[in-house]
Order: sequence, then structure tokens, then C-alpha cells
Amino acid sequence: MNYLKETPSQTAGPYVHIGLAPKAAGFDIFDQELGWDIAGPNAKGERIRIEGMVYDGTGAPVKDVLLEAWQANAQGHYAHSEDGRGVEEGFRGWGRVITDFDTGLWGFDTVKPGATLGRNGTTQAPHINLWIVARGINLGLNTRLYFEDENNADDPVINLIEHIHRRETLIAKRRETDEGVVYRFDIYIQGDKETVFLDI
Repeated sequence: MNYLKETPSQTAGPYVHIGLAPKAAGFDIFDQELGWDIAGPNAKGERIRIEGMVYDGTGAPVKDVLLEAWQANAQGHYAHSEDGRGVEEGFRGWGRVITDFDTGLWGFDTVKPGATLGRNGTTQAPHINLWIVARGINLGLNTRLYFEDENNADDPVINLIEHIHRRETLIAKRRETDEGVVYRFDIYIQGDKETVFLDI
């Protein structure tokens, strides 16, 4: 009996954004991009902007990152038939963005999500799920973004994090601007400020 050897692992290449977010890379091949407005222009709720940077272990900005985001709507319902509470017309709840090649800044517009149902009848604090892919990362990294102006104390996922100071790596900071509400969420791949990543 012949056994095949395991295929060597490979990190995402430097051109991952071309295939996954082509318009941002200068290729206008789709009628509609997958990112920039995660909720959709007609979604109900408070309009917000999320933005941040991704930093490597030395503290340098990573400028070739792709992020996927998915979230519930303002009432805490996902845009999925298995949610069981009905899908809001015009709410997408998912998108894909890349970092700016010059500055490393990433961002998208959305509505602030509501609290969602968790396992066994628990309630999860409002959050946005993020998946990060970049050159040098073998597997995508999963994390969550929570909001500093929400009550996150009883969230079952946050409470799985033993060290309280590490929980802060999941909290986005709110500020008011002339354009509206912006939440800042920086992601640290490694180092002293490393973001908590989830094994899901």
C-alpha cells in the first residue's frame, strides 16, 4: 500500500488580495464589491465606521492584509436562514476588505450590531467577527471586535479569556467625527499587545 506524503504548507502569497478583493487591487471585474459597506446601504440601525491597522511582531504595519467581517444586524439577527428569526431585507452582514497598500489602514462602513443569542440560551454582547489573512500567515486568524460603550461583562466568549488585560485586545474604541461615529480596532499579530485569536 502506498501512502502519500503530506503536502507542504504554504502561506498566503503577496497577491492574495488580487483574487479576493480585486477592485481594491485595481481590477474592476465584478459588478459589486464584497466589502466596504458590510451591512448594506439600506440596513436599519446606527451607521458606524470601523477602522484600524494590523501590526506584526515588531510593531510595523502589515500592508497586504485581507479581512473578512460578518455580523448580526441592529436587532441581533444574522442574515442567514438558520438564524430562525427572519432576515432583514437589505441587510448583508458580510464583507471583505483589504488594507491600504500605502498606509496599512483598513476600514468599512456598517451598522452597529445588536446582542445575539449564544449557546444554551446565553446572550452575546454586540460584536463583529473578523477573519484575517496575510502574507506569512499559514492559517487565517479569527477574532472578535467588541464595542467599548456596550456591556461586555457577561459575554460568554470574553469570559473564556482568563487574563482580564488580554480581554482589552478585543475592544474597539469609539470616537465622534464630523463624518459620524468611528470605532478604532487595531490588530496585533504577535508581541506584547497580541490580539486574542479564537480557535474556531
